[in-house]
Amino acid sequence: MKVVVGEEKAFKKSEIAIYITIIVVCIISIIIAFYVQFYARIDIGRMLGFEKETSFGNKTEEQVQQLKTDFEQLFINGMENTEGQVSKKKEADKPLVYTRTQKKESKLNSYDVEVNIPYINIDNPKVEEYNKEIESFEAKTNDILNSENRNTIYTVEYVANVQDDILSLMIRSNLKEGASAQRVIIETFNYDLRNNKEISLEEVLRIRGLQKQEMQQKIKGEIEIAQKKVEDLKNLGYNIYSRDISNDKYKIENSKEFYLADGTLYIMYAYGNETFTSEMDLIII
Repeated sequence: MKVVVGEEKAFKKSEIAIYITIIVVCIISIIIAFYVQFYARIDIGRMLGFEKETSFGNKTEEQVQQLKTDFEQLFINGMENTEGQVSKKKEADKPLVYTRTQKKESKLNSYDVEVNIPYINIDNPKVEEYNKEIESFEAKTNDILNSENRNTIYTVEYVANVQDDILSLMIRSNLKEGASAQRVIIETFNYDLRNNKEISLEEVLRIRGLQKQEMQQKIKGEIEIAQKKVEDLKNLGYNIYSRDISNDKYKIENSKEFYLADGTLYIMYAYGNETFTSEMDLIII
């Protein structure tokens, strides 16, 4: 008697191809999801066309000039946008950034002070360092309020914003003491809320898909234009602040003062941070 053993069903080539395709697609999807989560920060809504794409690096000259004109209006002493959530707030009922010290006082022939000094409401050692630095504005305020006959004008204002899970805080102080030159200081603090760490300008450019070399050339070009303008004024007899175009401070890796908001990257070179001057170069991307 002949026994017939059942043959195993053979897969067709088309079925094998389908299974392989499914596996490959799954692997690629996992890789993309990981990259988006930790590196690219792609906004899925914008990618699918549901939200308006931001305009980093794609602005017209007219848009750039308008943003420079409107720069003074940024300082609202509060947050422009509160996109995103943070679980490690120190004070759960308060914003990520709020005004901790607000003073407006004047004394004839001594001082005129109007300050709004912010506090970053995040429980993190790096943020604590930020808040310690910010306290210097309050120390200067107290020094002025305890002074006599200096004829000092001092203002502090700020603005904060959250975009792409990056918290940006920009503080500007304006100081005029007696016969000394006016001094404008701008300090910024940029913090990656997703990864709980400080974020650099170089990282922001990468996240937004902007080429470092191209942006470096843009910065160099604008600084050169600014220097040409002041040289023209110098020839007319004006006292000007001269820029050293070859200085390493203009390198992207050394550029610390920047502010990210509403599809715009502001890069500031505030020379008052180093000396008594109100001169500043503003780069808009």
